[in-house]
Amino acid sequence: MSGASDATTGATPAVRIDVFTLFPEVVTGYGETSILGRARGRGLLDLRAHDIRAATHDVHRSVDDAPFGGGAGMVLSPEPVFEAVEAVAAGPDGLPRPLLLLSASGRPFDQVVAHELAALSGGFSLVCGRYEGVDQRVADHLCDDELSIGDYVLAGGELAALVVVEAVVRLLPGVLGNEQSTDEESFAAGLLEYPQYTRPAEFRGHGVPEVLRSGDHGNVEAWRRAQSLVRTLHRRPDLIGARGGLTPEEVRLLADHGEVRLLREHGYD
Repeated sequence: MSGASDATTGATPAVRIDVFTLFPEVVTGYGETSILGRARGRGLLDLRAHDIRAATHDVHRSVDDAPFGGGAGMVLSPEPVFEAVEAVAAGPDGLPRPLLLLSASGRPFDQVVAHELAALSGGFSLVCGRYEGVDQRVADHLCDDELSIGDYVLAGGELAALVVVEAVVRLLPGVLGNEQSTDEESFAAGLLEYPQYTRPAEFRGHGVPEVLRSGDHGNVEAWRRAQSLVRTLHRRPDLIGARGGLTPEEVRLLADHGEVRLLREHGYD
């Protein structure tokens, strides 16, 4: 399936995401499950995995070599990566840009970046690193940017690519079914999500907060907002700081919910 608009039916075009990897089966396998599988089945996602080894020319299908200057490990060579990308770009469907390299030194990937990528009408592409790294010329002269999913090192970029793909795809209209889901979840408003409960109302002596069983939607909404603020102050105060701190309304809300001590601990007297 292509990412072209269906002008005759007015159907929402599939968002195309291309992934260049040494292990395409990892991408295609996960792409057939859960949210990604449903999105593909509904024609909302066009996920394509390309094998970098297909662009090699020697009998061993070599894709790496020792680093100049010495050092441990091997480096992913530029030639197969360039040729794999260029082959797709020269094809009838072209290549969706931007082309992003998954790299530990890349721009931090977060919910803001996920929204940016989800808003791209033409889709985007990802390059998965492997071994000790990727020849710098791939980053400098082929890719448009680099992304990192966190301050740790993986054996390769496949898991990172799937993190990016799933985080983006679940933001696409029609994928989750309930559009409110993405509005209320963690990071959507710079806060962590409030606690969630389901049946049974009592489980091994632990009950569900009474307000959630009250049927008073206004109180439920206020409780959830307060719990979201409490959880964020406890676990990720940096997110509150990035928002410029609590608003006067949020301070009053927390005070009304008995969180005076927590407010004082964070400098809100």
